[in-house]
Amino acid sequence: MYKIALDKLPELFRLIKASQELYLPVKKAGQVNFGAWNEDAEVDLDIIKTVKSPKDAFFPQSETLYTVVKDGKKLSIKPEELENQDFVIFGIKACDIKGVEVLDKVFLYEPVDSFYAARRAHGTLVALACNEPSESCFCKVFGIDCADPKADVATWITDGYLYWKAYTEKGEKLTEAVKSLFEEGEEAKVSQAKEKIREIVEKLPYSNLSLEGWNGDALSEKFDS
Repeated sequence: MYKIALDKLPELFRLIKASQELYLPVKKAGQVNFGAWNEDAEVDLDIIKTVKSPKDAFFPQSETLYTVVKDGKKLSIKPEELENQDFVIFGIKACDIKGVEVLDKVFLYEPVDSFYAARRAHGTLVALACNEPSESCFCKVFGIDCADPKADVATWITDGYLYWKAYTEKGEKLTEAVKSLFEEGEEAKVSQAKEKIREIVEKLPYSNLSLEGWNGDALSEKFDS
């Protein structure tokens, strides 16, 4: 496990950006959404939920699949090239990671969506634990642990530092590329942060909602209610 002082995060962003695209929560026109990082970007890592989901990085609302050119009576079709640029999504929350997993179950199974698959192959997810979950959050109901998000890399903010832990091969590769900025982090500090977050979650009004009666055939019955 590693850590980096919060005031050095711009250096971390700069180093990531040097080799690949970097998307993270950026405040623009009064809203916070995932956008490309640049030196002038107003980064907001304290936001619990962005206005739009970061899933657009993998599955945009619209995209060009091919271009048709007409030359007299002749038509030529040029397929769009697949995504081949590596990129990092930094600061994604545990609930949005779960959303990406749902998309995987749809678009990575036959017939595979090649455009989605290409983006997933080139994208690295850096998750950020929720320090203070909102009163409207209900992640626990779906078995999501916002204190310990599982992505390529998981991060936690506590005591003026961002703590960093890689979980996958892509996460290890990214860590190797930026670890010159890191120092050794204490597991105990992260454990304390997780405990505090989970204590907050237990007190949220929607944490213990029951999903009983919403499974299998019962769901079909409710559809016609």
